[in-house]
Amino acid sequence: MAATTTVEVPHLGGIKAGYALSGGTYDPSKPTCVLINSMCTTVSLYREQFSDASLTNTLNLLAIEPLGHGATSCATEHFTYWDTAVMALQVMDKLGVGRAFALGTSQGGWMVARMALLAPDRIQGLMLLGTSMDYESADSRGKGCWDPKTLLEPFFEKWCSTTPTPDFVVDDVWCGMVASLGFGAGGTAEMVAFWTETLKEIYKGDEGRKKVKMALACLLDRDGLCRRVRDITCPVYWLQGTDDAPFGTTVPAEQIKLFTSSKEATLTMIQGGHHYLNATNPKEVGASLLQMVNKYK
Repeated sequence: MAATTTVEVPHLGGIKAGYALSGGTYDPSKPTCVLINSMCTTVSLYREQFSDASLTNTLNLLAIEPLGHGATSCATEHFTYWDTAVMALQVMDKLGVGRAFALGTSQGGWMVARMALLAPDRIQGLMLLGTSMDYESADSRGKGCWDPKTLLEPFFEKWCSTTPTPDFVVDDVWCGMVASLGFGAGGTAEMVAFWTETLKEIYKGDEGRKKVKMALACLLDRDGLCRRVRDITCPVYWLQGTDDAPFGTTVPAEQIKLFTSSKEATLTMIQGGHHYLNATNPKEVGASLLQMVNKYK
């Protein structure tokens, strides 16, 4: 479900950020990896990583729920992915984490890349999973990426209301789309049921409607990073599934070459992997994360 622990940070007039920390407390003797989840999921997306002793024995895993997600709430209704990046850095501050690696799944990749741009001295390495550094431009769509504005804008319009909606609950169509786009053929009935229950618990009532509406607005209106990632200096390990529905394989192969200042920038295609690689291919993700951490800690 959503995170059960929160921490307050000052950005945007006050944010209560939901997070999960392996072992329950920060161990300064270990390196740390911040994990940022995909659209409309929660820290529970990283259950496989938190249950992997090879990771938790080596690293502090700090999963943070973005603005518009899980237990995270904000003093203002409006925010962007840049705001989540600032928030995540402030969560690190509050927990005493000076430097960290950062892993992002799908939209999480956009957020951790922003963290590396905003605080290059604090992000030791990036792991990007099933993502793109562009917005959904005509160029990206022409190379096999999805068209979310056509697909998702009707949901946004439906979630706009000038009057309170106390009986709102996010519908089954949206819940099913989150699961099908993310897990693809790698999803199970249990996964779909879990995420449907989770989304309906988080996105309900007037507050929940506004929360999911703004989470979607961030996706639909985001800025691309293709002109900026040349300034990222830390190593970048990008993993992309060959069966990634939203972003395919052509665009990642082009965009990894844009990280011209990175100490190392590699793209690994995971055969048969789906969009939420950390969930559908946790062994490959875990091995790659440990490789980066052991090389650059």
